[in-house]
Amino acid sequence: MMEDLEERGVHFGSIRDPIDTSTPQGTFSLQVLGAIAQLERALIAERSKAGIKAAKARGKLPGNPGLRERRPEAIKAVSQAREKRYLDDLIVSAQTWLPVVRQLRPQHSWDNVVRVLNRRGHDWTVERLRRAVHRLVREKLAENELLGRSPRRAPEDL
Repeated sequence: MMEDLEERGVHFGSIRDPIDTSTPQGTFSLQVLGAIAQLERALIAERSKAGIKAAKARGKLPGNPGLRERRPEAIKAVSQAREKRYLDDLIVSAQTWLPVVRQLRPQHSWDNVVRVLNRRGHDWTVERLRRAVHRLVREKLAENELLGRSPRRAPEDL
């Protein structure tokens, strides 16, 4: 992601940390932090695999017992966690696409908005974008007007 931003002439500057990728030191610091995060992910995966292997050796099944037993409270908890993660991811990514949606909707169709966003490097479908905007509107993080109907195309536009 950082390479994509750098190619576009955009640099990362942290408000709380002394990282500014417009300098060689800032770029290096960010790369070191990225390497540490990658190491941590690898260690977590390694520990998870070892834990599953040890559980199997003891005759236990891996995974959430509540889900295996189809307990409603476990299913609900997993569903809520999934919804929260979706919303969190949506909020984080919205800064890259929501301004375009606000600029174009509802004057332009969802197809046109998706076309513009995808030309700018995003990977949206009409359905995914509409669902994302609906969710932000429902959470009161975007304006309801974005969901309005776009004007019908004139016959000469068809």
